[in-house]
Amino acid sequence: MTRRIDIVEVGPRDGLQNDPANLTTSQKLEFISRLEECGVRRMESGSFVSPKAVPKMADSAEVFMGLDRSKPTRHIALALNEKGVRRAIDAKADEINFVLVAGETFGKRNQGMSPSESGDMLAQCAPLILDAGIPFSATISVAFGDPFDGEVDPAVVANLAARAQRAGVGELALGDTIGVATPWQVKALTERVRLEAPDVFLRMHFHDTRGAALANVAAAIDEGVDVIDASCGGIGGCPFAPAATGNVATEDVVYMLERSGFETGLDLGKLIETAKWLETVLGHPVSSSLSKAGGFPG
Repeated sequence: MTRRIDIVEVGPRDGLQNDPANLTTSQKLEFISRLEECGVRRMESGSFVSPKAVPKMADSAEVFMGLDRSKPTRHIALALNEKGVRRAIDAKADEINFVLVAGETFGKRNQGMSPSESGDMLAQCAPLILDAGIPFSATISVAFGDPFDGEVDPAVVANLAARAQRAGVGELALGDTIGVATPWQVKALTERVRLEAPDVFLRMHFHDTRGAALANVAAAIDEGVDVIDASCGGIGGCPFAPAATGNVATEDVVYMLERSGFETGLDLGKLIETAKWLETVLGHPVSSSLSKAGGFPG
């Protein structure tokens, strides 16, 4: 049987939160609708964080209110603390993705927490999410490197993974927030995390800041990871990471995987069309290769 790789589309959240453009709520909803037409069945559709810290996500409640719930897409809300979790529950999110942090300085700047404190916050919030009957996942940000402190100890990442497993997280993403990972680092950290949290499914979240994201996706898949975060057009970045650039582009990942015999369930042609539409509403080019070159000739 053909191996299935599921793509979690993060463009409406991670993609837009650091873009210079300011999309209206209706434009965000059109973006989401276009992605659904591409076959996306799981996506980060907003985040419930401080509107002062991330003003581009201030309308996430309105976005969730405007979603077409008749479609089979699972809409994920990102949260960092109890207030955000409660807002995500009120918005009727289909899934909550909680953010842990592996770097001390980045953690303080991004969410006002150390790695250990982010683990404590997850333990505090987990019962709220479980009692609400909402599936929840977690992402460990800067798992491969901190923009301020440099190298991140794999033991810290593995410890956070173990704490996430104990809290009831079913799926855990390792986030290369600043795009510094290499394929060999991906392999080593994946093996380490699985030793500490063997019962959690792994997902990978790569940024293409230094051009290694597709290679890192391939390395993760070789390690048995079946879920990859990606952003249409390759848009995105983190407001709290200097020189952060976009996520690995959804259409580039889909092209690489399907040319290699994997199944994604996504329509590459429609993804490319959506990336080109994005350029019109964002007012600038997107970075994905497929939006420029197109798919395989013929």
